[in-house]
Amino acid sequence: MGQHVRVAVIGSGFGGLGAAVRLRREGITDFVVLERADSVGGTWRDNSYPGCACDVPSHLYSFSFAPNPDWPRTFSGQSHIRAYLEHVADTFGLRPHVRLNHEVRLMRWDSDALRWEIETSQGTLSADVVVSATGALSDPRIPEIPGLAEFPGKVFHSARWDHDYDLRGKRVAVIGTGASAIQIVPAIQPEVARLTLFQRTPPWVMPRADRAISGAERRLHRTLPFTGAARRRLLWGVRELQVQAFTKRPNQLGLVESLAKANMKKAIKDPALRAKLTPSYRIGCKRILLSSAYYPALARPNVDLVASGLAEVRGSTLVAADGTETEADAVVFGTGFHVTDMPIAERVVGADGITLAEAWKDGMESLRGATAAGFPNWMTIIGPNTGLGNSSMILMIESQLNYMAGYLRQLDALEGRAALGARPSAVHAWNHRVQERMKRTVWNTGGCTSWYLDHNGRNTTIWPGTTTEFRRATREVDLSEYEVIRAAGPERTTETAGPERTTAAAGPEQTTEPEQTTEKEAVR
Repeated sequence: MGQHVRVAVIGSGFGGLGAAVRLRREGITDFVVLERADSVGGTWRDNSYPGCACDVPSHLYSFSFAPNPDWPRTFSGQSHIRAYLEHVADTFGLRPHVRLNHEVRLMRWDSDALRWEIETSQGTLSADVVVSATGALSDPRIPEIPGLAEFPGKVFHSARWDHDYDLRGKRVAVIGTGASAIQIVPAIQPEVARLTLFQRTPPWVMPRADRAISGAERRLHRTLPFTGAARRRLLWGVRELQVQAFTKRPNQLGLVESLAKANMKKAIKDPALRAKLTPSYRIGCKRILLSSAYYPALARPNVDLVASGLAEVRGSTLVAADGTETEADAVVFGTGFHVTDMPIAERVVGADGITLAEAWKDGMESLRGATAAGFPNWMTIIGPNTGLGNSSMILMIESQLNYMAGYLRQLDALEGRAALGARPSAVHAWNHRVQERMKRTVWNTGGCTSWYLDHNGRNTTIWPGTTTEFRRATREVDLSEYEVIRAAGPERTTETAGPERTTAAAGPEQTTEPEQTTEKEAVR
């Protein structure tokens, strides 16, 4: 076994770099960040397709402890977000901790030594605690299509864009109509000979109010940092007020549907095409997409919409489920990621000798989105039921970093060598509460099938409340939800940390700004 560290962080996107910053703020410097790629950035490194940008406003899609007064646009592009993450790594002195090209192949809990043994592509190491920040949007998903392997042209996923392949003058098929596809289509439409979009389910699309941020605005935010903080607070507050419509009163979203239809009608004059593009489910059931260029691109003469999924490939001919045939030189899959069946779960072996994937075979479950029963001293950032349908995931990440810090402080307070394991009863109680609240949300009642749902039709991805509620629910680690695990020779012993809880509630909704961290350094 090689190096031993206090904490091993897996992944260097927002979650991993945020964890590294928080560890240093907690006075912990004995940690590493294991990254399988050759640079930091996570999903904003991997997704470099044409038109790639964020659908959350820039000043909200950044760390509260690392404000950036120089965002160039209200909705930042991929290159600007990636540059921001690189700058965070530099500003907070994270580079010495980052191990690039270290893909984690296996993590196994050693019950005798009370530590994690980690095998990577560059050797082995061990850690007292593992923080998995691989993210839900890290492993592309390409559906199994008969004949695809024999397609003579170019095939790639949006998250693995082949920049060496020239699309100009080509017949290009885009598979899928999710967040990536609606950015790719208008970006490549002017240069391809023919673009065919295969749509299984149309998305709801609203205009994207994007604009350049003026030099005067940026100077104001640099000179008077509180103005940037106020801008962030306003963006956050508006989205907190929207949550009730998604979680408690989906019928209130009818007005938003009318606005979305008006947006479509403005760009799409052909009634037959509008009919194909009009969803039959309640807006919000799938993520509402933002684009002011998508519909105009679909109306161009070199674009065809096939309102049916790709079913088969015969040579260079793509055959849709409705029998429509299309000739193509290249196929681009915008078909999303392994979200409810994260591949990293296959590589985590817990105290009982089973993988996390086996433990989650009936659906992902964790305590407060962070810890899993049977996997001591292991936690995840952006875990089950921590996703959002209308706001910034950075808010949720920072809440989970608070929980991570509390967890480590609780470990340090224990006498002797020990570990903390989530009680199964606490995990089940928390998830029961979450799923009960989920029943009346638009994601469960809106009449769609989305990537939010697992193979059992259970929503294991979205948080059914406000970010304020989640911040409060993860503010402190309740030891009564954990057992203290100690090693005693070949036998493992456990002791009660507190009275076992049978319920876990997030509390009533609030619309007050989440408490901000006190880090003074800014990224410029």
